[in-house]
This record gives sequence, C-alpha cells and structure tokens, in this order.
Amino acid sequence: MPTENASEKRTNFFQDVYEVVKLIPPGRVTSYGAIAAYLGAKGSARMVGWALIASHAQQGIPAYRVVNRNGLLTGKQHFESYDAMQAHLEREGVRVQDDKVVDFERLFWDPAKELL
Repeated sequence: MPTENASEKRTNFFQDVYEVVKLIPPGRVTSYGAIAAYLGAKGSARMVGWALIASHAQQGIPAYRVVNRNGLLTGKQHFESYDAMQAHLEREGVRVQDDKVVDFERLFWDPAKELL
C-alpha cells in the first residue's frame, strides 16, 4: 500500500481546509484553531493559516471569514489590500473595530458544532 508523502498530506490538508471554509455562512466567522480541531489536527492553527494564504490563488474560498481565536483580523496583510479583509466582512454585515470582529462570540461559527 503506497504511503502519502509530506507534500501530498499538505495538499490534502489544504484542500480539506478549503472545503470547510467554503461552508462558513456569510456574516459569520470562525477561527484557524476551530478549523484545525474540526479536521482532527488540533494545534495546527498555523497550518490552517498557511493553507488560507495559498488559497488566494483560487476562486470561491472566503478566507476573510477566518480570524484568530480572539476575533482579530490577523491575516489581513495577505489580502489584495491592507483593509480588504475588513471590507469583505463589512459587506456581509460583520462589524470590525480596531481590527477585531465586534460581537465575535455571537458571530462565531464552530464547524465541530455546525457540521455534525
């Protein structure tokens, strides 16, 4: 039985991340860690971030809906402009103040609960 090499595992993980991110409803946000935990890779929030950085080359992946565990827009420097992440969220009705999602707890979408 062939084994996956590290590159194939990373590609599959990235694709799994993309599939979860596509399911985040407009006007909601989740965290890197919540996605990692849902995918059985608790402690791999940074890897989720790397996947989302790579996702900008693809269409239809709303990476702007993923923030850090405190609701901060920590990935904003990887978008087409410094304020693009906030602008995308605000178009969906998510308020952002000082680079943080307002009412984060209410808007938080947990894939472990939502994708049962």
